Amino acid sequence: MDSSVQQLACPKWHRELGIFNRIKPLIILEGNILDKYVYPEETAYSTRGEILDINSYLYAFYKNLGYRHVIFYSHLRGFFADAGDSGNAMDEFAALISADLENAGNVKTVPAVFSGRSPTAPEYVGRALEQEVESVVIVMNFVSRYIVAPNSMQQPDVLSFTRLQEAALMSRDVQIADGSRLKNSLVLLVNKVNDLPPWVYLDNPSAKTITISTPDKDERFSFIDSQFRSFFAPEIYREDMAGYQEETGAEALRKLKQRFTGLTEGFSYTALNGLAVLCRRQMFRIPDLCKVVDLYRFGISDNPWQTLKHEDFANAEEEFRKRVKGQDLALTRTLDVIKRAIVGMDGLQHSSHTRPKGVLFFAGPTGTGKTETAKTLAQKLFGDESRCIRFDMSEFGQSHSDQRLLGAPPGYVGYEAGGQLTNAVRENPFSILLFDEIEKAHPSILDKFLQILEDGRLTDGQGNTAYFSESVIIFTSNLGIYVPDGEGGRRQNVSPGDSYEEVQKKVRTAIGNHFKFTLNRPEILNRIGENIVVFDFIRPDVASDILAALLERISGNLRRNRKIDLAMSEKALAQLNALALANLENGGRGIGNVVESYLINPLSRYLFDSRVEKNAAIRVLSVAEGAVGSIADTPAVIACELTRY
Repeated sequence: MDSSVQQLACPKWHRELGIFNRIKPLIILEGNILDKYVYPEETAYSTRGEILDINSYLYAFYKNLGYRHVIFYSHLRGFFADAGDSGNAMDEFAALISADLENAGNVKTVPAVFSGRSPTAPEYVGRALEQEVESVVIVMNFVSRYIVAPNSMQQPDVLSFTRLQEAALMSRDVQIADGSRLKNSLVLLVNKVNDLPPWVYLDNPSAKTITISTPDKDERFSFIDSQFRSFFAPEIYREDMAGYQEETGAEALRKLKQRFTGLTEGFSYTALNGLAVLCRRQMFRIPDLCKVVDLYRFGISDNPWQTLKHEDFANAEEEFRKRVKGQDLALTRTLDVIKRAIVGMDGLQHSSHTRPKGVLFFAGPTGTGKTETAKTLAQKLFGDESRCIRFDMSEFGQSHSDQRLLGAPPGYVGYEAGGQLTNAVRENPFSILLFDEIEKAHPSILDKFLQILEDGRLTDGQGNTAYFSESVIIFTSNLGIYVPDGEGGRRQNVSPGDSYEEVQKKVRTAIGNHFKFTLNRPEILNRIGENIVVFDFIRPDVASDILAALLERISGNLRRNRKIDLAMSEKALAQLNALALANLENGGRGIGNVVESYLINPLSRYLFDSRVEKNAAIRVLSVAEGAVGSIADTPAVIACELTRY
């Protein structure tokens, strides 16, 4: 690994700590404080690449700066020294602050409660920071848990925190052996900075808040590169590395590590170490390294995307056209996105390796096959239509309804249930996520999709992360069919008389205007990119095909379920076809409504009145033309010819 990567592998919070330790006597470390960390430097107190917990890390850091005492405090244990410190470290510290030592299992501590009987821990901290004899750093662990007496569990102890703040303000500089001076310091470790009373850190010139994030890309690569051997059983490592000795092999190995680094975005060092253990125990080979991420996240090692075969999609367009009529261009564009994911070329233009497998925005008139395409896709990819998980976004029109998707925050009703979306993705990570009528969702909910589309992950109210990297996300919308008319109403923007090119142009323009100007969120549209697929109106020839398919389905069901043969005369078929063509604005659903109103309902009435339950042949001679366009109470009627078996 080159020196630039070594330099970048030093965590940002480590560099910030080095800058502010001589300036700010109160350092607040928040965020990823429960993780383990890779120490980036070779010192007398640490080895470069050594994996340390937060206490050991801070001990090595401050000792390397020249501090005489690096002491830790827990409200369960009191004050204690690092395990690597000399045996008399606590004796010297106790003498410095005039405290009594206790021995608990050969471990010396200065017992002290955070609040209560004097002297308290904040008083001892004050004594340590306000003296000028020996340089001291006090690290207080789990400060988010420091509370007052049990009768006031929700409020922090004002006096104790005030004493800590005073100690930091009164902190002294101490001269060390090399002639330089160090500032006595207090380090508070908290999960979130707002766990502290706001006046401790807001407008406090002596305080500096530093966030410890999960390792970034360079830090993860550095860890993976330095610990690569530990991911594999020794015999597997020796065998597989033999194939990476040549220059081309070295480049392939570097790309493998880079891809693995990308897939572990958001992982802590503890999680990365867990991957190493899991990979080694499951006897993974080096070329299969990336599969361990699926095993860690989803509990599976065989990714359905990797088991899809070329033959499965060779004739996919024909199969899709059987279920979705008259949308050839839309189907081609949809399948292009899926084929790109299958061959592993999804996201090549992006730095993130965790984006969803595909993102599609289905737009166009109602009833043209948008939802049906999503269901067909789920059947084709994952073998089951139920893998198309649908969310009706008209149910999420309120700003607070994001809690239903992501889960309520702690303390709120429904917190234990989690979020509908995050739960669904964790249960079925390999799925089609269909967000129907996305324009009806509250704009604040749309903001949640920014992280999903960019990073492929989302954390719910319980702190559990759902990964979308194996999902296909499909939005559907009727945007652009009607547009505002400037008088508070709507006017029709496209009609069945427009060509498909006109429909596509007008709809895409309306979608762009909606996101850019109405919502003022062009960044969402930018994440979707050019994956807007516009479905065409149902044209007359396609309507006839849909009608024929519906009639075939109806007659097939009657034949299978009740042994009734249904036939249509040419006249009846022509009449039904004319009715269907008069209702094209509502798409395939409109044709289904016509069939229901003018065939299924009167046919059901005829069968009931004629007491025909099974074993019969029915020929429909005509449908009642007089019922066409009727808004009265006159139901449609049909003339039939009946033969009983």
